[in-house]
Amino acid sequence: MNNTTVYVGMDVHKESFTLCAYLIETEKASYIRRTPADYKEVLKYLEFLRTIYGNDTIFICGYEAGCLGYTLYHQLTDRNVNCVILAPTTMLETRSGKRIKTDKRDAALIGKCLAQHNYSPVHVPTATDEETKEFLRMRDDHKLALKKVKQQILSFCLRHNYRYDGKTHWTIAHLNWLKSLKPEALYKEILDEYLLTYKTLSDKLERLDKRIEELASKDEYKESVKKLCCFIGVQTHTALSVLVEVGDFKRFATADKFASYLGLVPGEDSSGDEKTRLGITKAGNRHVRQLLTESSQTYSRGQIGHKSKALKARQAGNLPQVIAYADKANERLRRKYYKMVLGKSKKHNVAKTAIARELACFMWGMMTDKIA
Repeated sequence: MNNTTVYVGMDVHKESFTLCAYLIETEKASYIRRTPADYKEVLKYLEFLRTIYGNDTIFICGYEAGCLGYTLYHQLTDRNVNCVILAPTTMLETRSGKRIKTDKRDAALIGKCLAQHNYSPVHVPTATDEETKEFLRMRDDHKLALKKVKQQILSFCLRHNYRYDGKTHWTIAHLNWLKSLKPEALYKEILDEYLLTYKTLSDKLERLDKRIEELASKDEYKESVKKLCCFIGVQTHTALSVLVEVGDFKRFATADKFASYLGLVPGEDSSGDEKTRLGITKAGNRHVRQLLTESSQTYSRGQIGHKSKALKARQAGNLPQVIAYADKANERLRRKYYKMVLGKSKKHNVAKTAIARELACFMWGMMTDKIA
């Protein structure tokens, strides 16, 4: 049985792995084994399979993207084991009327998808990209914590009937008003602790943003970040996040495939002559999709063709072709937003999602040099 290709499906969890061997000739998973969550157990399992299928057996291992990240992938590939990470949303699975989900069935399904190539592999970033991505996500976690504290402070004031007469919260005037409040008894200490947390997180975010500027100035990111910042609503944090999350833009053959990867394309449930359009699929990278959706909101403001001083400053130093391409995109997207909302009476969120999709396509064109 030399030169046999065995597909090893691995259903991985924090505490345990469930492994199985799948052969395309038999279309059946066999030798199912549950092991502790350790890559060495996977290597022992492969050695066990060699005693059955022969020393010349070719193994292709795979597991779904999840809590383990890229750790198991690197541990296996460093030991010359062919391993892939499967994107769960791309795995083709036949659903029965009554679904039964177990670790054994999941491992067998992964092995089947590997054998039949019914999946798309997850892009494995470089070590530098992975470090930068973790730093950016850590910064975003602190931003969420700051947002939560703001909500808690406003809720505290509302519960105790402290009402701010100004128009905008979290301005200097609003902060001074919060500090001037004199709640009674323990309430004063509660408000002071909230404000101290707010101050700490605000200072930390300012420090992290400066560090992100330093990371973006590295040679491997500098030029690409400058190009992406030519778009309205895209600044250093968003540009760098998109770069490290996506990795190689050229792995997408077309802009539509890139938008599909981000889950920004509409779903469809059609049968026969009846066609039903659904909302966006929300498949793929949720983090990048959220960043582009936030960036698309800036196209709902300003005149068509107008360039702010901040945008001109970000575009400075780029090639004329790059700036012209970005200006064309900015004008088109802002015009499209106004046309959808004012001309076709589309909802704002629908228009912003459509803008986010086209912005993703323009970014793909920028990063793949399709700017002619």
